[in-house]
Amino acid sequence: MALIMSDVDRFEAARPRLEAIAYRLLGSASEAEDAVQETFLRWQAADVERIEVPEAWLTKVLTNLCLNMLTSARARRETYVGQWLPEPLLAGDPMLGPADTAEQRESVSYAVLVLLERLSPGERAVYVLREAFDHPHREIAEILDITEAASQQIYHRAKKHVADGKARTRIDEAAARRVVEEFLAAATSGRTEPLVRLLTQDAVSVGDGGGKVPARAKAFEGALAVAKFLRGLFKPSAAKRAHIGGAAEIYATTANDEPAIVAVVDGRVVGITCLEVTADGIAAVRSQVNPDKLVRATEQWTAGGLGGTPLHTL
Repeated sequence: MALIMSDVDRFEAARPRLEAIAYRLLGSASEAEDAVQETFLRWQAADVERIEVPEAWLTKVLTNLCLNMLTSARARRETYVGQWLPEPLLAGDPMLGPADTAEQRESVSYAVLVLLERLSPGERAVYVLREAFDHPHREIAEILDITEAASQQIYHRAKKHVADGKARTRIDEAAARRVVEEFLAAATSGRTEPLVRLLTQDAVSVGDGGGKVPARAKAFEGALAVAKFLRGLFKPSAAKRAHIGGAAEIYATTANDEPAIVAVVDGRVVGITCLEVTADGIAAVRSQVNPDKLVRATEQWTAGGLGGTPLHTL
């Protein structure tokens, strides 16, 4: 059935919310876009006049598409080269979705997206729909074809898994910049001691190169090991510049509601490092350097309005 313009408009009005749901479920902006586009194709093929609540119908279709994609993604990640990390989104990206409540901001933080990888697809769906989008369990049950009681049980189980991670500290943009500035000063000092003081004793450092950019297959663990690695990582060298295509300008920003360091070469984002901040210090340093997962960030960066003055050059 061909769509009239009002039906297209109705879908486009729902698109930002659908993309935000899909991104939280999949941890990938490109896959989220694919899921939303497939949802549109199914909307286009449906008898729209017979759909009583379009938003609920679209959410159900999208969620189930994402569940199928998550199942196949788990199989692909078993053969993924090195560590797998979500695709980071820079501040202001509309795919980050609503940020009106602490729960909504928390649900899209980089640390929580990493933790969500521990959940089954069903647990992840229930958690995202309830925590980030405030769907009542009755609606979640209808979307996932489960009982309301099952939805409640799954949610409590999923929330416990996520809460088992460290208690993260919510900081504003100005504080995030101060964290990044202090971190960079320590990382570029050439000494490990300043970094060790900023890190928690059980801090970890993880990098995702996707087999396309060198990244250690196993995480660094412990403040001293992480500090030694970071000291070397932020030491300029001709070899590094040759590998990434030039000198990298280092900027402070936020990504997924966490303090972030962005490395840019000639307008191209070549790395985003997210810092997980807790009351005890920086608990995790997660670096995304897989170029496939930096395409959207580069597009947003080149569109302008981000970065300001670089803090450092490597």
